[in-house]
Amino acid sequence: MHPDWIVPEWPAPPRVRACVTTRSGGCSPPPYDSLNLGDHVGDRPAAVAGNRALLARALELPAPPLWLRQVHGCGIVEADRAPPGSEADGSIGRTPGKVCAVLSADCLPLLLCDATGSCVAAVHAGWRGLAAGVVEAAVAAMRVPPARILAWLGPAIGPHHFTVGDDVRTAFLSRNSAARQAFRPADGRWLADIYLLARQRLRGCGVTAIHGGGWCTWRERERFFSYRRDGETGRMASLIWLA
Repeated sequence: MHPDWIVPEWPAPPRVRACVTTRSGGCSPPPYDSLNLGDHVGDRPAAVAGNRALLARALELPAPPLWLRQVHGCGIVEADRAPPGSEADGSIGRTPGKVCAVLSADCLPLLLCDATGSCVAAVHAGWRGLAAGVVEAAVAAMRVPPARILAWLGPAIGPHHFTVGDDVRTAFLSRNSAARQAFRPADGRWLADIYLLARQRLRGCGVTAIHGGGWCTWRERERFFSYRRDGETGRMASLIWLA
């Protein structure tokens, strides 16, 4: 495994395996350099295929990841039954060897598992998905008591660089007045803390074992892809599966 990739630090059961890639270790040319895993961003298909093959070898994946067609919504599919390219923003794995995955480049990747290691989930949680209820949908789809769920927040845009308009703030405040804590004014707009918004939604579902967070994809240029910073760029993958 590339030394720059991230292995979550959380008290997950031993059979739960997880990893988040960075932009390092692949074969894509600029501006997708170098480990772009997204096949929808304009990169050469051969480079994306090579990067995905490299990922599978480096992590010794038991099967190809279930790559989704992410739409910034709150659809969650079962990895055991969903075909590749399913339109969804998260997947649930209950069978050993089924690899759940989401792509991101500023949006929040959220990994979930239950304390006994019976199921895992990978969730793509941008602001639209968070506001629409993707966290709540994923927690419900796991079909385990929320108090038994562990959550890990992966690399996303940080609160000093995530500038949004009134519409985004209103979308969250209309569901939860406590969301005002995640916004601070900035030159007529707002700086949003997507990590805090996700934690609020998780706690609202009854999930209290929350780990990770604290990166900034926008600021850490050498390590992470950032759509808001660069526009044309690659995508990182967050993967989780049961051994």
